[in-house]
Order: sequence, then structure tokens, then C-alpha cells
Amino acid sequence: MSSLQMVPTPNIFSLVKGSGEGNMVLNAFDQALLNAGVGDTNLMRMSSIVPPACELVDKIVLPKGALIPIAYAQIGSDVPGTVLSAAIAVGIPEDPTEAGVIMEHEDEKPLVEVEKTVRKMAVDAFEYRNRKLKEVLSIGIEHTVVNKGSAFAAAVLWYK
Repeated sequence: MSSLQMVPTPNIFSLVKGSGEGNMVLNAFDQALLNAGVGDTNLMRMSSIVPPACELVDKIVLPKGALIPIAYAQIGSDVPGTVLSAAIAVGIPEDPTEAGVIMEHEDEKPLVEVEKTVRKMAVDAFEYRNRKLKEVLSIGIEHTVVNKGSAFAAAVLWYK
């Protein structure tokens, strides 16, 4: 039996982040997506696996309206003064034939705490997979709510 794929397996990924303010929390989330460069796409939230040999690139030009595989952390609030942080960490395996992992975390805490937690999550994911970790990449953003705010960090997967 052949292994037919409905969607090609991504071979590149990029780390993005953004924050925003809006008249409603959902508008703030939309602003954060625009700020991160993914606001004119349809996000397909996925579980958190990086395909084997997937290559990190600085930026991916995404077609408007495209269905984009993405793993993300997002947090929003309508309480002025609230500190919002969203971060992701990507564990890259030593063996390029193995899959990597993406961990997401968001909280009403400073970014340094949220990013420390998400990086530990990536290390833990490799430990219970009995897989050797080459490196952990991470990206995050902190936002203090003015009116209604949002923070967003993601790993965008795509095709070269």
C-alpha cells in the first residue's frame, strides 16, 4: 500500500512574534498576528513536531489567504497594566533524520520567566523521547496591556 499524503511535509520553518492592542481582545490578537507577519493567512494550529531535516529560515513570504501550518502561544487580556508574555521553543535533534519538537507557553508573567519555562519544556520533550538534543531555539514577546492587548509567538512551517 502506498503512503499518500494529503499535504506535503514542510521543509522550512521560521520563528515569529508580535503584539498588539485593539478595541476588543480579538482585534488585539489580529494586530499581534499582523505584527508577526502572519495576519493575512489562515492559521492551521498543529501539534508541535518539526519534520526531520526541516531548515530554519529568517523569513517566509506567505501567500495571502493560504492555509499555514503553525504552532503558537497566544495570550490576551482586557485588564490595563497586565503583563502578557508568549514564547515558543524549538528543540533541534542531533540526528537530522529525527523529528524536532515545538513547545508553546503563555502567561501573565515577565518574558524571562515564560521563555525559561518553554525552553525547559523542549528539553523535557527530548528526554522522554530518548532523543539527543542538538540545540534549543526560542522566541518570545512581552506586552503590557494599555486597553485590550495580545502577545503571540509562533513557529511557522512551510515549503521551499
